[in-house]
Order: sequence, then structure tokens, then C-alpha cells
Amino acid sequence: MRRRQQSAEFDTTQFRLRTRIVAGLLALFALAILARAIQLQVLEQRFLAEQGDLRHARVARVPAHRGAILDRLGEPLAVSSPVDTVWVNPPELAQTGDGIKRLARALGRDPQWLAQRVSSNLDRQFLYVARHMDPAEAAKIRALALPGVHLMREYKRYYPNGEVTGHVLGFTNLDQAGQEGLELAFDHSLAGLDGSKRVIRDGRGRVVQHVENIRAPRPGEDLQTSLDLRIQYLAYRELKAAIRDHRARAGSVIVIDVETGEVLAMVNQPSFNPNDRSQYEVPRYRNRAVTDIFEPGSSIKPFVLAAALSSGRYRPETLIDTSPLRIGVKTIEDKHPLGTVDLRRVLARSSNVGMAKIALSLEPAQLHETLHGLGFGQVTTSGFPGESAGLLTSSSHWRAIGIATMAYGYGLSVTPLQLAQAYATVGALGLHRPITFRRAGGSASAERVLNERVSRELIDLLEGAVQPEGTGRKAAVPGYRVAGKTGTAWKASAGEYTTDRYLAVFAGLVPASQPRLAAVVMIDEPGGGLYYGGDVAAPVFGAVMAGALRLLSVAPDNLEPLAPVTVAEALP
Repeated sequence: MRRRQQSAEFDTTQFRLRTRIVAGLLALFALAILARAIQLQVLEQRFLAEQGDLRHARVARVPAHRGAILDRLGEPLAVSSPVDTVWVNPPELAQTGDGIKRLARALGRDPQWLAQRVSSNLDRQFLYVARHMDPAEAAKIRALALPGVHLMREYKRYYPNGEVTGHVLGFTNLDQAGQEGLELAFDHSLAGLDGSKRVIRDGRGRVVQHVENIRAPRPGEDLQTSLDLRIQYLAYRELKAAIRDHRARAGSVIVIDVETGEVLAMVNQPSFNPNDRSQYEVPRYRNRAVTDIFEPGSSIKPFVLAAALSSGRYRPETLIDTSPLRIGVKTIEDKHPLGTVDLRRVLARSSNVGMAKIALSLEPAQLHETLHGLGFGQVTTSGFPGESAGLLTSSSHWRAIGIATMAYGYGLSVTPLQLAQAYATVGALGLHRPITFRRAGGSASAERVLNERVSRELIDLLEGAVQPEGTGRKAAVPGYRVAGKTGTAWKASAGEYTTDRYLAVFAGLVPASQPRLAAVVMIDEPGGGLYYGGDVAAPVFGAVMAGALRLLSVAPDNLEPLAPVTVAEALP
């Protein structure tokens, strides 16, 4: 009996002990759950939220295809091609052992450089390591199958004509945004609008599911420019040869359609290749024809004559005494005295004295109004980024010596584009048209700034400058009448004019009977012994215009009459 009682007490004690153990274990388990909940919801809340976001549905950008840039005949000047870009997940790549070395070797990069980039970005899930790779190179990266290494599709801008069109087109950055030239000027329409889609990414940043398209990308609009690629190549070739032959520092050529104001060609030297990003340096990609200003020398003289003819006090046959002129302490004289000559000879022989006397006889306000109306001292409204307005001070600040020197090209500054527009205005018989880099559907709206009679008389006077006795005879184009003017100017340095550095210019119109093209050639610091505009710039003008007129099928207006020929009758 006693044994049974003891056994019952023992069983009760054991039961209570087990109950307490189970209760203790349950309490510990509850405390563990509570601690884990506190850890997850308080201590690690930010980390878990970030990890949740990585696995959450995200909105991804769908890049729009950038519009192409074409010449006036539809030839491609700039296109966007699909390429692959390599990106990595730094924390994941860092755990692959020799993965960084293998990737660097495939990329042709320094392993230490890549290791440093990865190790310094371990808090990021996305890091570019190579943008815009060729398909063959991208295939090598894909074949490695390295964890944390991914490829994504992008677009790369390609310029088929390289440096021939580099200065006009400019370039884009790696994200296809225009940075210079027409790429920047028309960036809004070329870029289009990116689309978007909802995707689900895994913890490694990879897209595991495409959920839905939110907005389809809108491709950029193509831009058909006014450029004629054939004339562009012609101008590029002739300018590059002249810069080489005359050992010049730089140069520009611009060709404008007189009837529409379209820029058919614009080239500079030295040039740059927009496909090579290592050449993206301001001195190389600056479009000198639009941004750089210079004193035009004698190429400004026709516009002083335009003011004189418009005044009604001068006619082409008016005689001018070109004996030396003294103004204060300065004496103006010609290198070769001409005596008393008419306006035609004053312009053909480029008499500084004759031009100074004509300018001084005019009302300053009238001379300023003529020059300003022709576009000097203001931008051409072409919309080209960085265009300079040149320098034309108010006539209220003019003094006699300033008026005299301005008459032969000193004391005012112009861009090659401004000068070309002014000559185009004369060629359009006084109609001033805005400059455009877009292909125009027809004649643009124009403002009359010169009388038609004055313009015709001026063209006739300009023809004399290209005759055998004129300074621009080397600009002649066989079969065509040419109207133009040379210019040779000293360059200023530290506020003083040098006598060993020059700018050589030729500007003109063809065919003179009914002008279709206006062009300006500017050669900066020719160093081959010849430096006059008639020797250095005029031959470039003649060569470019000869080719351009044939390409545009412009009929000759100066064919030599054929000599009589006797044709023998055929014998029976």
C-alpha cells in the first residue's frame, strides 16, 4: 500500500516537472518569436524593405530611338544603331572569386581598375562598366556567364561621314542627348519620348517577368537638313587641300542657296571625327564658321558701296580721287596709286583710299543702317548653338578715322556665316532671307533691305573684281560669270595689328547673271609665302563653285562663242 502511495507521488512529481519543462520551452519559443519579430520589424526593417523593393514590381524605362539626320537628298548623316552595354551588380560580382579578373580581361581593361570600381560601390545594385560595345565584343562577355554581370540594349549614335560633317552635326553624349551642333539645336524633336513598362526584378536586379507596357516609346523625328552631301564633300576636300598647301592655321567654307537661304555646305579645318570621343575637345569641335569673329578686310567694301549707291549721290561711273588721304596723324594710301577712277575700278583694284573717301562722305547713320540691315552686328537666326553676333558699334560712337578704316574692313567683326548671308542678300537682289539648316520647301519669306537696282549695280561692280585686272581673278569659273570680292586683313594681337599674320577671304556669287549660290572662303594665317585673299581663298571658291554648279545642273551663262567650222560635204 505504501509503495503504491510513493509511486503515485513520484508520478505526480514527474508530471509537474515535465509540465514545467514544456511550459518553459513554450515560453522560450514565444520569446524567440517575439525577439525575431522585433529584429525583423524594428532592427532590420530598412534592409528588408530594400530587399522587398528589389523583388517588387518596378517601372523600367524603354529608350526611344533617336531620329536620323539626313541631307537634302535623303542621305544619312547621323543614325542610331542598337548596341549592348555591360553593367554589374557589385556585391554579387565581388563574391565570384576571379570573376573580376575574367571580366576585366574580356573588356580589355585593367583588373585593378575594375576591382577598385566594384569594391567602392558595394552598396549599389547597378554599375556601368562598359557602354556601347560592338556586338562581337558583347558576345564574349555574354559567353562568360558570370554571376552579377549583365547586358542591356541601348543605342549608339553613328556618323557615316565622319569629320566631313562633324562641325555641322555636332554630337550626342552616351545617353543620346545632343551636346553640340544640329544634334543640340534639334535635340527636342530628334530625341523623341521614352516609354515605360512594369517589370518584376529578382534580388540580383534581373528582370524575371514583364508585367505590362505602360507607355510605348515615341521615336524621335528624322531631321532632313539643307545640306547637300555632295557639295559638303567637295568643299571639305578643297579646303583641306588649301590648308595643307598654304600651311594655314585654320579655315572655313560656307555655301548658301541664294533663293532659299539654305546652307548647302559648311566645313572647317582643323576638323574632328564625331565617332571618336577622344577628339571631343573645344578647339577641335568648335564650329568656327558660326562662332568665330574676324575683321573682314576688303570683303566688306561692296556693302559700303551699297550704302553709297543707295544714297543717290553715287553711280557706278562716279569718279573718285584715290590720292593719299590724311586723317589726324594717320595717312591712308594705296599700295599702287590709281589716280582718279570710277567705282568699278575702285572695287576691282580694292582701293582703300577710294573706299575711305566714299564712306566719309556718307551720313554715319545711313551707313550703319545699311550694314545692320544686311545682318552685321546680329545673329542670323539660324538657331545654330553658340552663334556669334559679330561686332558693329552704334554710329553715334563713330569717329572719322573709325569710319575710314571700317570702309576697308577694320573696326567691325563678322562671322563667315554673317558674311555669306550678306552676299546672298545682294544675290537675291536686296531680299534678306533667314539662314536655315532645314531643307526648305520653297523660297523663304524675305525682307527687302536693298533696292533691286542698287543690288544689280553692285553685282555688276563685283564682276569687275573677278576680271583679269581685278584682285579676284583666280576665283573665275569656266563657263560662268562670277561676282565676288577678295579680302586680306592683318590680325590683331594684344591690341596691336601684326604685319606677319593675315586672314585671307574671298566671298562671291555665281552665276552673276542670276545668282544661285553665295559662298565665303576664309583662310586663317596662311604661311606658305602667299597670303592675299586673291591667291589663297579665291582658288578654293572657284573650285568649289565649279563643282557645285555642275552638281546642281545650273546652266552656264558665259559660254565662249564657237568658232566657225566648215563641214565638208560628203562625196557621192
